Amino acid sequence: MRGSDEQDSYPSSLELPELATPETSSTLKASLSAEMEILQHIDPANPFAFSLEQMTSIVDHRHFQFLQHVGGIEGIAKGLHSNIKSGLDWNEANLAYVRMFDLQKENKQPDESFFDAQFPLSLHDSETFTQRRQVFGSNVLPTVEEVTLLQLMWESFQDKTLILLTLSAMVSLTVGIYEDIHTIEYDSFGNKIPGVKWVEGVAIIIAVVLVVVVGSVNDFQKEKQFRSLNAKKDDRNVSAIRSGKPVLLSVYDVQVGDILKLEPGDIVCADGVFIEGHNLKCDESAATGESDAVRKLTWQECYRYQQPQQHRDSFHSLPDPFLISGSKIIEGICSYIVTAVGPNSFHGRTLMALRTKDENTPLQDKLDVLAISIAKCGLGAAVFLLSMLLIRSIVGYATGSLSSVPSDVVSHIMQILITTVTVIVVAVPEGLPLAVTLALAYATQRMLKDNNLVRVLAACETMGNATTICSDKTGTLTQNRMAVVAGTFGSSFRFLKDPPASRTDLIDINHVKSKIPNAVRNFINQAMAVNSTAFQNTNSVGDTSLVGNKTETAMLNFAQDHMGSEPFELLRTFWQVEAVFPFSSSRKAMATVIRIPTEGAPIYRVHLKGASELLLSKCTRIVSMHDPSYHYQDAHAANQYDISTRTMTVENKSRMSKIIQSYATRCLRTLAICYQDFDSWPTHTKIEQVIEGSGLTLLGIVGIEDPLRSGVTQAVSACQRAGVFVRMVTGDNMLTAKSIARQCGIYSYGSIAMDGPTFRKLSTTERLQVLPRLSVLARSSPEDKRLLVNALRETGEIVAVTGDGTNDGPALKAADVGFSMGIAGTEVAKEASSIILMDDNFSSIVRAISWGRCVNDSVKKFLQFQLTINITAVMLTIFSAIVSSKQKSVLSAVQLLWVNLIMDTFAALALATDPPSPDLLDRLPEARTAPLIDTCMWKMIIGQSIYQLGVILVLLYTDILHLSHDLATLQTVIFTTFVFCQIFNEVNCRRIDNQLNIFKGVYQNKFFMLIFSISVIGQVVIVCYGGTAFQTVRLSKNHWFLCVLIGLASIPIGVLIRLVPDTLLQVSHRQKARLHIEHNECNAYELATCKEQQSTANANEDQHPYQGGVINWSRMV
Repeated sequence: MRGSDEQDSYPSSLELPELATPETSSTLKASLSAEMEILQHIDPANPFAFSLEQMTSIVDHRHFQFLQHVGGIEGIAKGLHSNIKSGLDWNEANLAYVRMFDLQKENKQPDESFFDAQFPLSLHDSETFTQRRQVFGSNVLPTVEEVTLLQLMWESFQDKTLILLTLSAMVSLTVGIYEDIHTIEYDSFGNKIPGVKWVEGVAIIIAVVLVVVVGSVNDFQKEKQFRSLNAKKDDRNVSAIRSGKPVLLSVYDVQVGDILKLEPGDIVCADGVFIEGHNLKCDESAATGESDAVRKLTWQECYRYQQPQQHRDSFHSLPDPFLISGSKIIEGICSYIVTAVGPNSFHGRTLMALRTKDENTPLQDKLDVLAISIAKCGLGAAVFLLSMLLIRSIVGYATGSLSSVPSDVVSHIMQILITTVTVIVVAVPEGLPLAVTLALAYATQRMLKDNNLVRVLAACETMGNATTICSDKTGTLTQNRMAVVAGTFGSSFRFLKDPPASRTDLIDINHVKSKIPNAVRNFINQAMAVNSTAFQNTNSVGDTSLVGNKTETAMLNFAQDHMGSEPFELLRTFWQVEAVFPFSSSRKAMATVIRIPTEGAPIYRVHLKGASELLLSKCTRIVSMHDPSYHYQDAHAANQYDISTRTMTVENKSRMSKIIQSYATRCLRTLAICYQDFDSWPTHTKIEQVIEGSGLTLLGIVGIEDPLRSGVTQAVSACQRAGVFVRMVTGDNMLTAKSIARQCGIYSYGSIAMDGPTFRKLSTTERLQVLPRLSVLARSSPEDKRLLVNALRETGEIVAVTGDGTNDGPALKAADVGFSMGIAGTEVAKEASSIILMDDNFSSIVRAISWGRCVNDSVKKFLQFQLTINITAVMLTIFSAIVSSKQKSVLSAVQLLWVNLIMDTFAALALATDPPSPDLLDRLPEARTAPLIDTCMWKMIIGQSIYQLGVILVLLYTDILHLSHDLATLQTVIFTTFVFCQIFNEVNCRRIDNQLNIFKGVYQNKFFMLIFSISVIGQVVIVCYGGTAFQTVRLSKNHWFLCVLIGLASIPIGVLIRLVPDTLLQVSHRQKARLHIEHNECNAYELATCKEQQSTANANEDQHPYQGGVINWSRMV
């Protein structure tokens, strides 16, 4: 791929394209126009008049002046060795050099023509257009090598805890094999103990392999599931002109300079500039977030629109001639010239920007720190034990109590080293990685039932501590389909979606069909069906959808869903269409003339819809909604379209004007529906004459908006209750963004609404001041969204981003967790996300937060359980080895294997399968810097360890059981007591807070009940039948009762520990309380800025209540 070293003015192929908006176009023109117009590339291998960067920047920066400078579309085509009529030559080769100077000549040479059109020399563009592809590239992204299962396994193995376990396993295996070969041991009955000390090393290796396999296979399967979800044939044919003839090309064979044809439903496959067409409108919501359909006109017409730049936040976007790859044609036809393809197009560069390396999650970082800390502690304990044993040995050699024979000395030193290594192995939490993996794997399977497809396992736990959600508006909070939500038929029949109970004068939109007179209903259905150009399309899969202007599809859906209309295709066949007048910005209305046969001469009925204020002023009559004649009409009679009308009074007009204003305050788009009957319709009649004739009859006014998804308001409220700050980040205009944000509960008193260009220009200090209250970011480019996410992450926030469009891709990738929509989401959004919402419902995010917090709690529960075992076992090993004459631990390696690995695996599964409880959403998220083990957990770990260690040492050294003569039974009692302490402590660890009810929901967790039973039965079997391998003997009933009783006492001991105030173990309770209050008030964002900055921000708020499209301090109560 060719490129330029000049990266200051033009983005590289791997950078994200930033589309200019009317707000930024003047700045871009000032900075780029001179350079783009004056600079002429000097690449001898480029026979075209333009460089790659210049072609890319035309659409990215909407550069009208550059088009004007090179002579418009004709100049672009000439500079690209193309022709706006006949396209590229199939057989181009050895192109002549064209320079910008040639395009600016006064006497332009006639366009090249291809009258000798031939078949191409090759059917594949890879063998032609060599020079063109060398300069501008191909319409194919660089291939990404698929990650194999082995690569995923290797990446999983890079976890520091697994590396520590592996080293521990290798040392344990080596020492175990040595000990089994050189040491022969006998039990208390004189039986030879089999050499099984190598088992622990092998078991740890098996555990590591299990963790790596489970984690990597799960990720591999999720990725395959994602691929199947997103499976579709990327290659498709597009209509083009080559050598003067229409052809179908593979989308991969599109070249810069190609002339492509577009029709409704087509997806724009490459960036380009409009040449000619009729009534073309594009849906760019997936690419830019702009929910309005964008009109496309020739560059000369659009340039005139751009000059005043007065309608920045109006509902209707300014037309432009630039076609963005990834957008969809919803209306009209056109031809356009391609200016950028592949990784240089908007869609391509967005995809390329997503190819970044994933970062560690907060839990992974904390576990890495924990692994290092455990390694240091284990090593420290081993060094301490080694020092003590060596000192004791030196004293023994000096006093003569130990044999000084060289072979005995070597054997003694090896025994010391073996005991020391045992401490290191015991200190490592073997089951921790498996616990994390099991918790994540179980949660992801259960989350799929909640319509959350988790592509990246780690994203599940990250979501639990998300402190902020940056949500896209179009398609995420809203349905991305316009719908009629309010209206008034006649002057008094008012309806509304979900009206308040106090407004008895408003009819619920779902009851309109039963309340409205049949004749009026049929008449309005007729108006909506015939006065529309939308049509129903069926794709290759068989799914049907309405294609056309979003306003028209909204009215057709309203007629179908709420007015009991027959299929609009059927209604259109009832009446012959005499004339159609498409919508135009000049008359602000659309009209259709139909001929209605009667017993005498036919009636010519004109149905109009358009700007409500304009048409209302031209109406002289209004439909009557309460005429007595309606009571005598039969819905199936011939007079089913006979409606009654009355004169439009001044009071009627005033009332309707107020209704229109009330809809406008809610940011609804209002549309008037009118009609007029004529006895004849001359072919030369213009619709402007009908409108100006002021003889229209008003049927009604409807209010249209992109409605919220069901449950969004409740979901936002739940997130806010959980301490998660929800922001709206959209490419839509400010008025619409604030209106939707108010409905969701995102934008309220004290919130800031800002546009993207303003946010982009803020300094770092100003941005930190704005972030705590920034709720709405409107008119934002993809780069603005990514800038916001990165700014939040730099302040320590854990950021989740939701989106469905291509423009959301970079922000989804930059976030800690990215949510995309499974149904309406684009390929780019799904590729960038880590969790896919299968039902496209924002409410599913609340379940994801619950599951994420549940996973975090599961890991902490297990960590509390595991560290209690490890601390007790390490201290017991050190103490017993120092006191023992043989310098051996009271617990054998195989016994520790059962406790540390097998039981831990069961405990991990038991503690990881607790379902999320509703109270998980009643607490604040944990900060990124919050410790993995909090004060309450340390209190329980230390308390239980002291209890267990104290009990076992008393049993071991006080002869309270009178078993000094029977060491085998004593060791078995100690082993069994230790195990039952862990079994009942597992119940105790079901809560990691100070709540006393540890049995809450225990019966709902069948896994826990089963594993608890298996652990008890397993210990009984080991004691009764595992004597040789586990060095145990059978116990009496009294001994069993004592072991169970001591273990059961862990539960009341846990209650006593929970009653101890956490403040006794905290450095500064006052400081923690202050931080907690600040977190509640500012939702963690105020902590990112100093107090001086906050006071400055508050002062600015009082002195400068910004309005307009810059900063808006909401004063809505």
